[in-house]
Amino acid sequence: MPNSVYKIIELVGTSTESWEKAAASAIAKAAETLRDLRVAEVSKLDMHIKDGKIEHYRARILVSFKFEG
Repeated sequence: MPNSVYKIIELVGTSTESWEKAAASAIAKAAETLRDLRVAEVSKLDMHIKDGKIEHYRARILVSFKFEG
C-alpha cells in the first residue's frame, strides 16, 4: 500500500431544521468541488438565535480528502 497524504479543512454548514442537516449541507457543497472525501468530524455545534428563537443551526466540521499536490 503506497503512502498517502490527506488534507484537512474546516467547514461550517447551516440549516434551519437541524445540526444533522447543517453538517450534511457542508459535505454536499464540499463534494461539488473536492474529490476523494474521506472522513468528516463534527468539531462544534451551535445555533444562531434571534428574538429568543433558533434561527438556524450550525455545524463546524473537519473534512479530510486525499492530497494530490
